[in-house]
Amino acid sequence: MQGYDLPLELKMLQTTVKRFVRDEVLPLEVGMDPEAVDISPADWERLASKARSAGLWCLGVAKEHGGGGLGVFGQCVVSEETAQHRNGLYNPAYSTMGRPPPPVIFSGSPAQVRRYGVPAVRDAIKTFYAITEPGGGSDPANAVQTRAVRRDGRWVLNGTKIFISGAHEAQWGVLFARTGGPGHGGISCFIMETAYPGFKVRPVPVIRPWYPNEIVLEDCPVPPENLLGEENRGFDLVAGLLGYLRFPYSAANVGVAVAALRMAVQRAKERVTFGQPLAQRQAIQWMLADSEIEIRAARWLTWDGAWKADRGEDYRQEASIAKVFSSEVLGHVVDRAIQVHGGYGVSKELPLERWYREARVRRLGEGPSEVHRMVIARNLLR
Repeated sequence: MQGYDLPLELKMLQTTVKRFVRDEVLPLEVGMDPEAVDISPADWERLASKARSAGLWCLGVAKEHGGGGLGVFGQCVVSEETAQHRNGLYNPAYSTMGRPPPPVIFSGSPAQVRRYGVPAVRDAIKTFYAITEPGGGSDPANAVQTRAVRRDGRWVLNGTKIFISGAHEAQWGVLFARTGGPGHGGISCFIMETAYPGFKVRPVPVIRPWYPNEIVLEDCPVPPENLLGEENRGFDLVAGLLGYLRFPYSAANVGVAVAALRMAVQRAKERVTFGQPLAQRQAIQWMLADSEIEIRAARWLTWDGAWKADRGEDYRQEASIAKVFSSEVLGHVVDRAIQVHGGYGVSKELPLERWYREARVRRLGEGPSEVHRMVIARNLLR
């Protein structure tokens, strides 16, 4: 029986992305501030032009909307490669391969897709996605307290969103508010332009340099045509999205773990202590071996779920498993890589200390590990 191999077209794409990160992104980071979250506009334009020419633009967006049309599995393969640089966890390739808008925008009316979705893909417009609130993020159906009411022929929103990435730079985003009663059935989705009166944003400093934001809505008016989907059916739009996006998220965890292990292996070969390279020390060998084992397991758990998503099967259990395992593997592998490097591991001359901080956030993003374990157990016991 022949073993599995990536399809030739996907393997070629994987190689192209790997080279783009290695040849275009990594050299820029050599001279950048270790905490930098973006590159200069001139460098962005130059690299974005190269990415477009190479067919790397918005690969996860459908072709009819200007993207590459990759399925979930293909997005995972690309995400693992794109993440392998200093800022790869939260701004992979510095968005030079496109800025895909929230996928729910393509569930809107043809007019909404034309006005917001297609231009966002084409022109790399910055957007945001806002569902989490101060009262909770893992149970959005019940935690959403932001209210939207009809007044004078439009919707008026009041409330607060928290930990929203990119809102401070965005032109628009999608935002969920309660228009009805409690639970799933009372939530609607709105296309929210940041220029609307009553829309306020402030950064929330966190452990990583890529800060999320708080959004405060004070009598913020939204035109009726910016209701995305049906009233009180907004959660229907997000239910599937929250699941399948966890696979590229998990693949990025794997990608940074791969980069950290690669650094640890190189360091173990070069560093000599007491007359021997670290690579000949059994303690170091076991660290490297454990990291390799965990990375391979995380990759296959992620790929397994992505295959199911592309086949239209129920992938919710796999999404939780991949998210928990990959985020925890990332923390283990980076921690070991720092140990192998010694003092240099925590210096800002290397990306390891930044990955160490950012890896801690990955156990919270896309749902805390504890919530996903609860979901996994509930599915087992159902």
